[in-house]
Amino acid sequence: MPRFPAPDGVQLFYDVLGTGDPLVVLGGGPGMDVRYLGDLGGLSAGRRLIRLDGRAAGRSEVPADRSTVSFVRQAGDVEALREHLGLDRLDLLAHSAGSLTAQEYAARHPGRVRRLVLVTPVGRTGRDIDLADVAAVRATRSAEPWYPQAAAAARELAAGGQGPFLQARLIPFHWHRWAPERRHEYVAGHSTSLPWLRDAFYAGAEAACPSPVSAPVLVVAGASDGMIGVAPARTVAAAHPGARLEVMPASGHRPWVEEPVAFRELVDGFLG
Repeated sequence: MPRFPAPDGVQLFYDVLGTGDPLVVLGGGPGMDVRYLGDLGGLSAGRRLIRLDGRAAGRSEVPADRSTVSFVRQAGDVEALREHLGLDRLDLLAHSAGSLTAQEYAARHPGRVRRLVLVTPVGRTGRDIDLADVAAVRATRSAEPWYPQAAAAARELAAGGQGPFLQARLIPFHWHRWAPERRHEYVAGHSTSLPWLRDAFYAGAEAACPSPVSAPVLVVAGASDGMIGVAPARTVAAAHPGARLEVMPASGHRPWVEEPVAFRELVDGFLG
């Protein structure tokens, strides 16, 4: 299993799928094992996917200094991976919270990123979620049989409720087409997250680089993403002058799963 040392000595792991031009891949969560991304709807058929487990996630080490898991600090891990791979420039794809690390890296190292793909990003420098937008997306699912239970869980959380069971009841909102077997898929992807990791990941957002990304950027959103809505993707696309926004009509938070052929064609076409 390939690994390399981060600038502070923490051992970080990655794996490789497919052959062809390299595409560095960052997962979301934060704290998710990057293997939940699979082959990204078949992208590995023509790309060499280099899937990085972020620090304190998946197979990578948990640092003694928790502050180093912030997305601002983890941008340095991407640069260390580039150097380890011997790449002069790289194409970079990130999902959800990983999009913060990817944008931070691309802003700080503008000459190192050829093209950037951000899939259902959570925002530009933090969680830029519009609650009204999320509510509107969720309301379109009101005819679904699971809706009453999921909506009740959302109300409980908004009133200060906590716990994994409430979060689990919200999972159907993350998909355009909900199927019960996807609950196991979601839980498996979140199994490596540590209780403190989320707050530590977003801490220090005020130190994020405000510069727009100069490389071409593809922002992919899911029209049915009842997890974060579409507003964060619009915020991200507006922040970068070379950005293109694509909203996939039959997808939620994981478009490579729900519309794999369209997703693969979209990303392959953008990367050239």
